[in-house]
Amino acid sequence: MGVLLEVKDLVVRFHTQEGVVYAVNGVSYRLNEGETLGIVGESGSGKSVHVLAMMGLIPQPPGKIEQGQVLFEGQDLLKMTPRQLRSIRGDKIAMIFQDPMTSLNPVLTVGEQIIEAIRLHKGFSQSQARKRTVELLEMVGIADAARRVDDYPHQFSGGMRQRVMIAMGLSCDPKLLIADEPTTALDVTIQAQILDLVKDLKKELGMAMIWITHDLGVVAGLADTINVMYAGRVVERGPIEKVFGNPANAYTLGLLNSLPRLDQSGAEQRLIQIEGAPPDMRIEPIGDSFAPRNQYATERCFKETPPLRVVDAKNPDHFTAAWYDLRALRAQETQQETV
Repeated sequence: MGVLLEVKDLVVRFHTQEGVVYAVNGVSYRLNEGETLGIVGESGSGKSVHVLAMMGLIPQPPGKIEQGQVLFEGQDLLKMTPRQLRSIRGDKIAMIFQDPMTSLNPVLTVGEQIIEAIRLHKGFSQSQARKRTVELLEMVGIADAARRVDDYPHQFSGGMRQRVMIAMGLSCDPKLLIADEPTTALDVTIQAQILDLVKDLKKELGMAMIWITHDLGVVAGLADTINVMYAGRVVERGPIEKVFGNPANAYTLGLLNSLPRLDQSGAEQRLIQIEGAPPDMRIEPIGDSFAPRNQYATERCFKETPPLRVVDAKNPDHFTAAWYDLRALRAQETQQETV
């Protein structure tokens, strides 16, 4: 399986009247063909911004890509002209946005919005594009698609609108589908339906996917690999079962501990919160940005920025950005508790 996407040291700043916002601070990772990558983290961690930047969708100004490379099939997206980028967006790389309520144009039928993308990228005739659109709407589970293709967005429920957005994303058979918190605005039942639908479609079409969310439960059953982001950096990366099963970064541990547990009751059921607050991104980060909230932080954490490094020789595909050995420290705590 070859490398489809490689992000190298991506840095994004926003130059505002209130100062510089250090939104993305050196993000690097690889995505293989057919792989699903989950990206998690608190609001403001740079999850959505870095993806929008590499797709050429951040406003410039105030946004500015200061440095980095985004190699898609070996071509640097950041060096492409707007016209070249438009030929890839929606065709080879598709995106499902966070809120289907506002992402669809209210004055055009859902069919017109999907047909436009198919005709633009595939060169289909109007009748061919319409036939393909009906097939896509049926594929994503919209009943009576041949009639509903002429309906407007306000005639669909939230879950149905999100299905339309997925159909639009799949319309040109992309090699990479980016989903930016696509289930956030939906209730739990509809969210489960959308997730099952996406799993089935990914398996059927064999595309790679980036799923951005703040919900660890969602990516646990969906992703192959996970990036945990904090303050514009990737602080832990690895196969989902390794990162969730034995985290190597204190921030990842804090996120996992804050999840509700179904196997606990009474006093045990109390949620554990991460102390403190996320950093002010208008202040240039120095050292490990999570250090002020981290009980395991060392003096070095406050002074030097830790690079992503391999956790240990037994796990060459598991990386963490930390100066401390979380696993050894937790083992010591466990030993002390049993004494």
